[in-house]
Amino acid sequence: MSSESVPAETVAVELMRAMTRLRARLRREAPIEDLPWNWSHLTALHRIVDEGPLTASDLAQAEHVRRQSMAETLAALREGGLVIAAKDPSDGRKVLFSATPSGRALTERIPAAREAWLSAAVSSSLRDQERRTLHQAAEIMNRLADAGS
Repeated sequence: MSSESVPAETVAVELMRAMTRLRARLRREAPIEDLPWNWSHLTALHRIVDEGPLTASDLAQAEHVRRQSMAETLAALREGGLVIAAKDPSDGRKVLFSATPSGRALTERIPAAREAWLSAAVSSSLRDQERRTLHQAAEIMNRLADAGS
């Protein structure tokens, strides 16, 4: 690796290209064509499972979408029996969304296929140092996702 500085614009373009390609591959490895929900629905559901219960506003902010878009996502998830809504016990004006057992089961099913492929690809294609570098990159990417929030 060169010690020369790489312009931020170059890093941004290459990172976006790489993420787009990897995301497309992960989607091929775990297709959801048989499900009535899209990836936006599933990522919101996954966050509710991991961090919930959450308000629609908190979820919209965390997913970097408009509150109106999140309201549509939550309506679809409620209709599908994947989340439930309840009043916040500490503030009755707020509504908290929690995953149902069906929602939790779905979040376990979808990532398992993607993670199995990705784990096998990392294991067979990367050297130890590359795995460490990729692990550090994942931490950095998570920081970028939260930058300015």
